[in-house]
Amino acid sequence: MHAIHYVVDSNGIATLTVDRPAVKNALDWAAMRAFAHTVQRAALSPNLRALIITGAGDTFIAGGDMKDLANFPNRADGVRLSTIMGKALERLRALPCPTIAAINGPALGGGAEVAVACDIRVMARSATIGFVQARLGMVTGWGGARRLLPLVGYPMALQLLATARVLDANEAKEIGLIDHLVAPGQALQTAQKLAEQMAENPMEAVRAAKKLLRVAVTNPEVAKQAERRLFAKLWASDFRRQAVARFFNRTK
Repeated sequence: MHAIHYVVDSNGIATLTVDRPAVKNALDWAAMRAFAHTVQRAALSPNLRALIITGAGDTFIAGGDMKDLANFPNRADGVRLSTIMGKALERLRALPCPTIAAINGPALGGGAEVAVACDIRVMARSATIGFVQARLGMVTGWGGARRLLPLVGYPMALQLLATARVLDANEAKEIGLIDHLVAPGQALQTAQKLAEQMAENPMEAVRAAKKLLRVAVTNPEVAKQAERRLFAKLWASDFRRQAVARFFNRTK
């Protein structure tokens, strides 16, 4: 677990940090298992307000540790590799709380897949991002292609995957791959401020908003009915009445 650090602050905001600076935070088998275990830990935390994913030092995540993984060339090894992180990122995607990628440096290959598995991406202007799998004769294996598609559209997604081009921060922002651009060294701090703003609101309301948007992406008609159910449930809650009371008493 030494490669993955996980802390939760007093506001219920968790930070998962990949810490393998000698290999640009690339993930070997042990680090992948630790990553998957940590995401599962977050999934079992009922009061988590937000989860931030970042990398130690000046790199986000440089994908899989190819020096280590080169020793496992068989088809069964490929299935194992795709399954461990594929399931981990599906679990990350399914977390009820918002997730934020704080991209402090290069996010390459599998690192780009981790980034697009998060709900929101904050990127330092000095960072880069690229789906470089094609350079190694591969495609995305952790769900990156299907998550990239709705962010940038089919033509751009195909270009990025087929050319393996690495984008600078401005290019990534222009095509909608990145949500926030910040000064070098400020990605994590900005992500934390954003998470704190979310944590100021009732957790149930924030989680309901995420749930509605997730449903709406795949089925707008189902989302309409879900919105009405969630709205009515929240309307009848004690924390909603308390929030209204605070609103009316704000000038007193």
